[in-house]
Amino acid sequence: MNEALVVMVRAVISYFSLLIFARILGKEQISQLTFFDYILGITIGSIASEVTVDLSSRAWPHWVGLATWAVLAYLMEMITLKWRYAAKFFEGEPTIVIMNGKIMENALKKMKFRITDILELLRNQGIFDLNEVDYAIVEPNGSLSVLKKPENLPLTPKDMNIKVTPTGISTELIYDGILIEENLRQMNKDKKWLMDQLKKQGVKDVSEVFLLTLNDAGSLYIDLYKDKIKKVKDIGDYKGPF
Repeated sequence: MNEALVVMVRAVISYFSLLIFARILGKEQISQLTFFDYILGITIGSIASEVTVDLSSRAWPHWVGLATWAVLAYLMEMITLKWRYAAKFFEGEPTIVIMNGKIMENALKKMKFRITDILELLRNQGIFDLNEVDYAIVEPNGSLSVLKKPENLPLTPKDMNIKVTPTGISTELIYDGILIEENLRQMNKDKKWLMDQLKKQGVKDVSEVFLLTLNDAGSLYIDLYKDKIKKVKDIGDYKGPF
């Protein structure tokens, strides 16, 4: 019973320690992490877990180690932020693997990439034909940035000299059957206007609506609990029991 209480106390302290360190180290997204950042996160998490469950040793050495790793990570962030050469050394730099539609074999060998790896990354971006690619760049985090050839780029309103009205960001007015009055006021609308819009869709009450959003251009999106869809399309390739 005493051991369980010690583990609980250590877990609480470790949890808030990690929370504080994560706030200090910033909000870099997982997709932006370099390999070193990934290993650093695993190491700090491993130390925190040892603080929690390793009752064979005292807790304070683990916390010192945890704090040391966090401080080193913070200092490294400051160094790479202030000194471009350090960032280039520790985080790496983008590498061109396809240029003018041609594969840079030497660049692939240097990074220990196979052409099949590049093809997989291209397919993840909806590109199945290398003839569409003008430039492809492997970023320091391992993701692939692609510039298509001009003839394969999507046509935009700017290309056709068409002026478009900005739509803005959609704001939730109803969520899970509950009216968000603050958002309604923010969009300069009132409840009467909202109910009129719902009546046009054959909706009698707010509780029937799962989600309703409105953007700055006045476009409404309404999703009801009862969508009147008789059967959901199955796109799976295995007809299992579920």
